[in-house]
Amino acid sequence: MPMDPFLDEGLRVLTPEAFEFVLSNELKRAMRSQNFVTLVIVEPAPKSGGGADERDQAAREVARLISRDVRETDLLSPTGRGQLSVVLLDANLDNSIGVINRFMTRLDHYEFARPLTFTVGAACCPTHGADAESLRRAALSRPIRTRGDRSNAQ
Repeated sequence: MPMDPFLDEGLRVLTPEAFEFVLSNELKRAMRSQNFVTLVIVEPAPKSGGGADERDQAAREVARLISRDVRETDLLSPTGRGQLSVVLLDANLDNSIGVINRFMTRLDHYEFARPLTFTVGAACCPTHGADAESLRRAALSRPIRTRGDRSNAQ
């Protein structure tokens, strides 16, 4: 594990451990101040299925691409399960849909080396849950966007 909690400071991508710590604190703050926090989970998957390493690599590549579409205060982290978690602070689900659409537009215009499919789910605190695990379950159980094959093959 790197000594620095960031995988790449230029991208503000947190390690899964640092992400969990900050997410927990942000959820507590949201409940105290009655602000919304939205957890977005992006699951890029190689069309051929691929192993865990390939899914993790795809999640890191997606993090690099969409890091430009979030505010500096928002959080990004690969989960280590082939997913990318994004926390949009002070954003309800309706406002988060616009951000998710920007993510998908960027991913649609990028040519990946291998064909990828994408599933994006989102859940909002306190609407869908007040803790990280309930938000994850809610986000994964209700995909907002799904995209098929994305590759450089035309």
